[in-house]
Amino acid sequence: MGKSARQQQVYTLLVEVGRSEGDDLPDSATGGALMLYSSGVDESEAVREAVAILKQAGLAPLDVTGYGTAEDRVAEGHEIGAEERALMQRALDENAVVIAQMTPYFD
Repeated sequence: MGKSARQQQVYTLLVEVGRSEGDDLPDSATGGALMLYSSGVDESEAVREAVAILKQAGLAPLDVTGYGTAEDRVAEGHEIGAEERALMQRALDENAVVIAQMTPYFD
């Protein structure tokens, strides 16, 4: 009997980025943070995929904080609205990284 395929899940990640040329952050920003949803069979894969995509997009990922799946977050008391769930579903359907919010940092 073959090894069963592990199911993709969507993980909520907060990625802090530094400055890099062409990063689309405001000129006076010192870096930024991105809240995103990334699919993977586990959180490690979701992080690797997100970092790779952000680097391809010209961003400079510095640190990643994982908040788990929607089920993990609900168990911790987080409320997840319809818009956020729709973005998570899109990440799952497209096996993609979906950026929900980008916040520039200023000194």
